[in-house]
Amino acid sequence: MPNLVQELNSLDFSVYIGGPLQAAVDAQHAASMSQVNFIKEVGFIPNQNASLPSDLRYVKFKYKKDVPNPGYSPTATSAPANQPYNKVDVEIEVPFLTMLTIPALRIEEVNIDFNAKLTSVETTNVSSEFAANAEVSGRIWKVKFKASASYKRTSSSTSTTERTYNLGVRVRAVNDEMPAGLERILNLMEESIIRQEAPAAA
Repeated sequence: MPNLVQELNSLDFSVYIGGPLQAAVDAQHAASMSQVNFIKEVGFIPNQNASLPSDLRYVKFKYKKDVPNPGYSPTATSAPANQPYNKVDVEIEVPFLTMLTIPALRIEEVNIDFNAKLTSVETTNVSSEFAANAEVSGRIWKVKFKASASYKRTSSSTSTTERTYNLGVRVRAVNDEMPAGLERILNLMEESIIRQEAPAAA
């Protein structure tokens, strides 16, 4: 009969349990590096001189806006004094990173379910066979008797061990909150928004 305890002790739990955990650690590292690369590639313009810092990438917008006319007079009959509003051209430069959602994927939970099922079955088969015959012959007072018998017993046993292994891994990932340092940087970028207004050409 097989030793089931020895069978269980022979399992390499460092592979079944440590493997998924190591994969989760690698995935978290890859997600962090993806965030760093995203910020570098999308938010900054590489400088040709590697020793100098990269330039922040801006997005420019232009639109027209109505602003109150300081020289407006209801009794005026000619422009621009008779126009309550003047149209001005507004140009805004916004840091590109402040307009995007920065990926921050974090693995929050890893559940590993490992089940090992060992079933041992031992079967014994026993069969027996008996055979006998007799023969009697005689002439008047002479008698001849002949007999024979045989007995055979056969037994066989078989042992079977069934092994079933189930491994289930459930990973729950969430979009992590923005790190405090990155939030401060984005706030500084918002303060660097450039807004220029100029009167529209007549």
